[in-house]
Amino acid sequence: MKKTLIIFLTSTLTMVSFSAISQADTAAIKAVIEKETNSFFNVNRKDWEDIWLHVPYAYWSYSDSTGTNFIEGWDAINKSFDVYFSTQVSSRQIDVAKQSGATIERIWKEFRIYGNGAFVQYTQEVKNSKIHYDQTSQIRILEKKGGKWKVVSVNVIAKYPK
Repeated sequence: MKKTLIIFLTSTLTMVSFSAISQADTAAIKAVIEKETNSFFNVNRKDWEDIWLHVPYAYWSYSDSTGTNFIEGWDAINKSFDVYFSTQVSSRQIDVAKQSGATIERIWKEFRIYGNGAFVQYTQEVKNSKIHYDQTSQIRILEKKGGKWKVVSVNVIAKYPK
């Protein structure tokens, strides 16, 4: 009886501990995704670079009505965004943070943490009373290095009305 109680208590504590770690990681990952989105829309290259893991297997892809593009490797991703970060200004019309009353709404679909790796899938919509942006389906793959979650892969596909 005593042995059964010890096993039960140990199992319960392990599950509670795992749940607390998972919740903390989930919150940290959501914060990284939020920072990645905001730094891009606010044309803040330093913050945008900071959330990425600078590795050769980093990956970025985007597909909408204008076409599809993908970039492999951190060096290529960073170089590819040189033009964007050097020509855009944070007060441009598309800038979400500058739009009066604009909100970014996410619906979290999948959230999987595998040790030091995570897979996150969600839909995102940016809107306010004056404009409506297309909804996108997004996937982020992240890795935890040095105690911090970093983006390894960004995959975005725009969804259009039927």
